[in-house]
Amino acid sequence: MNTNSVTFFQNEPIVQIPENNELILAAWQLLNPANIGQIIRLGHNVGAKKVLFINNESFKKSKIKKTAGFSFDQMSWGFISESEFYSLLNGKMKLVILETCEGSKNIFCKKLPEKAIILAGNESFGLPPEIIHKSDEKIYIPMPGVCKSMNISHALTIAAFEWYRQKSG
Repeated sequence: MNTNSVTFFQNEPIVQIPENNELILAAWQLLNPANIGQIIRLGHNVGAKKVLFINNESFKKSKIKKTAGFSFDQMSWGFISESEFYSLLNGKMKLVILETCEGSKNIFCKKLPEKAIILAGNESFGLPPEIIHKSDEKIYIPMPGVCKSMNISHALTIAAFEWYRQKSG
């Protein structure tokens, strides 16, 4: 049995995202370059328009590229300042935060916007209150197990593919 994903997806029909839908993945003040690389690769996998990191940290590109793989050079991604991020919040895209906070809704019960910036917070501290207040939607991932935390790249993966599932169906 051949398990090569490239060969598999050449023969498997993939439902494309309708043109009026758009996704940007974003992460707030990340500390781990491996998470950055994984999120770049995720954006490339799910067909996101771009991946943004709101960060003041500087990372060795080689550490990011190690987990991003060939997506490092093929996916539109970058580091931006907080003020640059705030300028993106102009009403064209809805800011959907992935956070366990007051008013947050179960991601699997919430219709996600067609044009969305899905933002996840820092690995240790989540999102600051000012971002939570600026959001258009607040979502969380239900966790029925004993552990109630999840790696940021895994959480964004669930959110990104739930957005794709809703938009491609």
